[in-house]
Amino acid sequence: MSRVLVERAMAGDHEAFSELTRLSIAKLYAVARLSLRDNERAEDATQEALVAAWRWFSTLRDPDRFDAWMRRLLVHACYREAAQAKRRTTIEATVISITRPGADPGAALADQDQIERGFRRLSPEQRTLIVLHFYLGLPMAETAEILDLPVGTVKSRLFRAIQQMRAALEADARLPPIQGRAG
Repeated sequence: MSRVLVERAMAGDHEAFSELTRLSIAKLYAVARLSLRDNERAEDATQEALVAAWRWFSTLRDPDRFDAWMRRLLVHACYREAAQAKRRTTIEATVISITRPGADPGAALADQDQIERGFRRLSPEQRTLIVLHFYLGLPMAETAEILDLPVGTVKSRLFRAIQQMRAALEADARLPPIQGRAG
């Protein structure tokens, strides 16, 4: 993000904030979608994070840290949405197909389905860790800062999330094919 744009928004410039929103909304939504696994809740969390950003812009001390600050607001909004989702009885999940050039599309879809089932078994906090570190490629220190946790805690929680997902995938692999697809 442009430091000048952030500084203008910090000073109360609505147009600058609108431009910041336009530049960041797709990435924020993608992170929320991956963390929450629900389009509507991801939209709500993204909206909540943007409203909080406008409301609390004065608390941003360093304009160069705008992206990390927004991610932190988004993560907290996702946690609130996930807590509300616990009261809901239905879960919607969509798998987006991504295939490597030259790869068998059928095998890629089977792999994606298996990964999606494993991902669904993680808590929202575990999914958020995986999304921040692996999907966004953030270093451990920045992931820890966004989550307001010590780096060691982030490392151990990420390790446990990976182990839990691995165990879920291995358990699915042991199921007969028809049961495994029911996910």
